Amino acid sequence: MKSNRLWLLLLLLPFVAGQSGSNSTSTTSTSVASSTSNTPTSSTATSSTATSSTLTSSTLVTTSSATTSGSASTATSWPATETGPLTLPISEYTFSPWPTPSLAPDPPVFPATDPLYPPPVSADPQIVPDFGPAWAAARAKAQAMIANFTVWDKVNITTGINGRCVGNIGAVGPFPGLCLEDSPLGVRETDFVTAFPAGITTASTWNRALMRTRGLYMGQEFKGKGANIALGPMMNMGRVPQGGRNWEGFGADPYLSGETAHETVLGMQAGGVQATAKHYINKLSEQEWKRTMESSNVDDRTEHEIYAQPFMRAVMGGVSSVMCSYNLINDTYACNNNKTLNDMMKREIGFQGFIQSDWGATMATLSAAVGLDVTMPGGDDSYFGEDLVAFVMNDTISMERLDDMATRVVTSWYFMHQDENYPPLSFNTNDPLDPATNFHVNVQSDHYKVVREIGAAGTVLLKNERGVLPLDKPKTLVMVGSDAGPPTSGPNEYVDQGGDPSGILAMGWGSGTDNFTYLISPYEAIQARAREDQTSVFWNFNDWDLDAAGNDVIGMEVAIVFVNSDSGEGYITVDGNAGDRQNLTAWHQGDDLILAVAAQNNNTIVVTNSVGPLIIEPWVEHPNVTAVVWASLGGNEAGNAIMDILYGNWNPSGKLPYTIAKSQMDYPAPLVLGGTATDILSINYTEGLMIDYRWFDAMNITPRYEFGFGLSYTTFEFSDLSITKVSPLDYAETDLINNWEDGGASPIAEGSSTALWLHMPAYQVTFNVKNTGSVYGGEIPQLYLHHPASAMEPPSILKGFTNIELSPGETQKSSITLSRYDVSIWDVVRQGWARPNGTIAFSVGASSRDFRLNGTIPESA
Repeated sequence: MKSNRLWLLLLLLPFVAGQSGSNSTSTTSTSVASSTSNTPTSSTATSSTATSSTLTSSTLVTTSSATTSGSASTATSWPATETGPLTLPISEYTFSPWPTPSLAPDPPVFPATDPLYPPPVSADPQIVPDFGPAWAAARAKAQAMIANFTVWDKVNITTGINGRCVGNIGAVGPFPGLCLEDSPLGVRETDFVTAFPAGITTASTWNRALMRTRGLYMGQEFKGKGANIALGPMMNMGRVPQGGRNWEGFGADPYLSGETAHETVLGMQAGGVQATAKHYINKLSEQEWKRTMESSNVDDRTEHEIYAQPFMRAVMGGVSSVMCSYNLINDTYACNNNKTLNDMMKREIGFQGFIQSDWGATMATLSAAVGLDVTMPGGDDSYFGEDLVAFVMNDTISMERLDDMATRVVTSWYFMHQDENYPPLSFNTNDPLDPATNFHVNVQSDHYKVVREIGAAGTVLLKNERGVLPLDKPKTLVMVGSDAGPPTSGPNEYVDQGGDPSGILAMGWGSGTDNFTYLISPYEAIQARAREDQTSVFWNFNDWDLDAAGNDVIGMEVAIVFVNSDSGEGYITVDGNAGDRQNLTAWHQGDDLILAVAAQNNNTIVVTNSVGPLIIEPWVEHPNVTAVVWASLGGNEAGNAIMDILYGNWNPSGKLPYTIAKSQMDYPAPLVLGGTATDILSINYTEGLMIDYRWFDAMNITPRYEFGFGLSYTTFEFSDLSITKVSPLDYAETDLINNWEDGGASPIAEGSSTALWLHMPAYQVTFNVKNTGSVYGGEIPQLYLHHPASAMEPPSILKGFTNIELSPGETQKSSITLSRYDVSIWDVVRQGWARPNGTIAFSVGASSRDFRLNGTIPESA
């Protein structure tokens, strides 16, 4: 019987150890055996990362394959040398309730905030919302609710069950239960919803107002459908350019990703749904291959400065839930990791909500002792349920910890006011056509307007020779390539979009998708515009007949070639791509198609719908390729957004959220393949802080197009730079400010990385921007820090951006505000944030390599 198995389990079950290889001093309230303790004074990772020196010097094996998705390329295969996850024996794990970070609100910089009513969006945010009072009020209600709950009641709140949503928490007493539903771009597996632009497109706007609005509308749609928890946003870093789910996230820079995540969470929760920050940590952006059987080996400083920052910003946005990931971190599974869950997320970042597992990512019942609060999707073999009851009754896991787990779940429900007339569930993920459980509630409203706007604002103009764009009533125009047209079998021709796209690519594949209610292709949008302009329009959607493509463009005033590149989640393989892309070339022999057209037409415009960067060297400098439009993934209105850019309805303002290299080998982190079914694959973050543009800068590698790059139909001039030090407003923490200015680090304490004094405005940079061109347009000024060499930081680090729209000849003043956190680095010895010694310079400009103004951060008093 199962009950006998449970008690045997208590005696024999090894526990997947709860530590990250990141060395640090831990002040967690959970007592663990000495084998999981962390020691300070080292900047390198523990044993698993120490192995990396051996791994990186071992013989590399390359594999290659050619498919219809593009030309052959290489990926790195390392021998899988991990011996298995760290374990420790069954013991008793005491627990003291986590002290909650508490600072008095300090309006207007740090006002008490309700998640339904966040501070207004700003191009230069200077208000840090304080959700502490709202969390405290919700927690008091939750504690009162569960006061009389039984052990089984509390366990049921932490253990998923089968239901009508992708994840479900059952009703317990007065608690009605919760519906958890994908995805990061819309409500999955139902109807009458909006397919919003993907996360990567949203980040490409560099526009906080659009990020916030997208989040708000998504939140409204989840709530309107009756889903309590949205399983997004996804904020993993685009470390590996081939990573299958990069398109769900916000790019390859922690600051840009963090700001996009912050605004998305503020918007979603203002819409009424609980947002979920995923996947914590080092997961999907790294790769899909062996995602449940790979150890991401990361040092402490890199973890804090790169991979944790977006999650920290989500928590500062009041996020209700955090989802831990499938992979191991320095030989410890992410959902069983005491360092990342307890010490970093709950202690250091001060997270007040609950941590849930990714689906099937719970690896031991004792994961509850090191920070996991909810297991999904639950069921009999989930390690929680009866197993968790047994562990609590045996005093292996304390009753206080179980109370904390259940309280955190109910607290998030109260925090989001979902006890106040929340709409009933109106769909059934398991059977979308069942008339008894699907009520076809239409939640789309006029959200298509912002979909189209984000699609245009997130489109990046990479090349525009002779000013061929915007188009001005051309007499003849031809569209070439299947990406120009509608999918042959309708917009939802594949389940979860998991198939070779036969028309325009508007989202990737996997659980990060939803169903299109409709999909506008460039063919439809350009046809409609051509009717107004009386342009003769022609098309050829056949990617494979290069001779016909070349012949069809002869004599045409404009030839537009549409190409794409797709990827997605690893449970679906498309044309040999098991989630991750095998290469960084356009699908459907896109390079050859472009060259065939350019050979016959001297005004060839290329439009790309891609999940991430491509190698475009075969054609980008062809003299007949006059313009390149990088359109990413535009959702429902993708075709209209592309048309808006081509015809100048929207002056391009998007900027790249990643680097486009000249060679795939120029990127620092390759896709790591290899390993048998039972091996745990080593993925060693040997590049450390030097991801994406930071690597290119440090190694002096010239990219094709740098991070932050994007052209406009007008030009801008920067001038009159100044920087001023902002007087501290938080007198309660003056001692910590003075300590920091004297070279000290932030203390080891609850909420130390999200404390007011660290994030309140400290320096304000101002400058003028003038539109020196002839048309109205927007620019994205970007601020990069240059630390002294002794800090051992990359040459340039993005730490601020704003957006400004100007009429021809108009000049406006812009500002970018920096906090103490922004100019700090992570001190691995003192385990806190500190200002490095020496002069910190900064530049303001139009990209990571186009600096227009330069200055220095004022020295501390």
